[in-house]
Amino acid sequence: MPVTGPTAIVSGLRRATRETVSGLPREFWWLWTSTLVNRLGAFVATFMALYLTMDRGYSASYAGLVVSLHGLGGVVSSLVAGVMTDRLGRRPTMLIAQTSTAGSVALLGFMHDPLAIAGVAFLVGMTSNASRPAVQAMMADIVRPEDRVRAFSLNYWAINLGFAISSAGAGFVAEYSYLAGFLGEALLTFACAVVVFLKLPESRPPVRVKSAAQTSVVTDVGMGAVLRDGRFMSVVGLSFLVSLIFMQGYVALPVAMGSDGFTSADYGLAIAVNGVLIVVMQIPVTRFIEHRDPRRLLILSSLLAGYGFGLTAFADSIAVYALTVCVWSMAEIVNAPTQTGLVVRLSPLHGRGRYQGMYTLSWAASALVAPLVGGFVIDHFGAVWLWGTCAVLGTVAGLGYWLLMRGLGEEKAEKDGVVGGVVAGVVAGEEEPVKVEPASSAVPSPISPSLGD
Repeated sequence: MPVTGPTAIVSGLRRATRETVSGLPREFWWLWTSTLVNRLGAFVATFMALYLTMDRGYSASYAGLVVSLHGLGGVVSSLVAGVMTDRLGRRPTMLIAQTSTAGSVALLGFMHDPLAIAGVAFLVGMTSNASRPAVQAMMADIVRPEDRVRAFSLNYWAINLGFAISSAGAGFVAEYSYLAGFLGEALLTFACAVVVFLKLPESRPPVRVKSAAQTSVVTDVGMGAVLRDGRFMSVVGLSFLVSLIFMQGYVALPVAMGSDGFTSADYGLAIAVNGVLIVVMQIPVTRFIEHRDPRRLLILSSLLAGYGFGLTAFADSIAVYALTVCVWSMAEIVNAPTQTGLVVRLSPLHGRGRYQGMYTLSWAASALVAPLVGGFVIDHFGAVWLWGTCAVLGTVAGLGYWLLMRGLGEEKAEKDGVVGGVVAGVVAGEEEPVKVEPASSAVPSPISPSLGD
């Protein structure tokens, strides 16, 4: 007789958890741990504006300028870090980025001159964003193709879990001392670098020759080749549109709620739904979408994002605002791992760093542009027009994904080895996940022997 009731539920949850976390290599879990530790220390990006206005006494305009410079630093480093990931390697790029972030964040806490604060904030934006292409490229290197959607989803879950915990804790720290918050982030970021140094070996794929008699190496994949890749750059453009929509939840939504008479605490309650939903639903939703058609998932997530924000035009209570947040949060849960899997699918094996850097650029650029777009539309036309624009952008993005991926039919997918929404190694030129070397060994660069690890 089958077991029912609470016992069956607990048993089912345990089985689901085992299936979700099983089969992933040990290196992935150290990478996952470093991501969690890094996000536990997130302080600057969350409290920068409050720090400058409440603690330092600067104007809102100056605070906005500094936050924009922080975002501009992320835009610049996306491309530079992508090149470093391919040339220097994944591990060195992460170590450089994380140690530099730790130093620059600590330095920012001691800055008093307005120009110095702006300059160091730009540096923090550069360094804190620089490890993302390397992390994503290493994850693609070490995880089997059929497990990548699950791996990317678990990593995204760690990001949001760490951010949720840090946001709550950092609020209390900020009441005591903003400097303590800066130093705490620096310490945890340095701890993340220590984890990478001790536990994560280099994963950059070695060059394979076509035959024993052929000794020519694979040529470097330059940024020009990335920019000429029409299909991939279309994905970057569509990612920019979708991320513009998501960013309005942190840029325009608090402004719109404030103009409707709601308090900052009301906004906090509404936006908290996003973090809670991601932490609770990311893993079960991933189990549901893992082996489904990525084309439909990207179209669906684009429409959910656009119309989720579009519904905000009809919100007149905290409950309705929370409901709209639920809608576009589900879009975020579906979009993040599926989109990253698509980027890996379209990336050549020895150009993953640059491709991931360009993809990261789409999100960094949206963080820079979204405040300008949201503020302009609200000031000149009203919040209702902004939410309508989000619905239009979501529709355009969904249509774009449909047009872009029509050529990636099931027949071609099977030929190329698509499993569970990502492509098998045969597309990228590999048949198995890259076997990493011990962390203590130096692996020479397959692109340039002079750029070893």
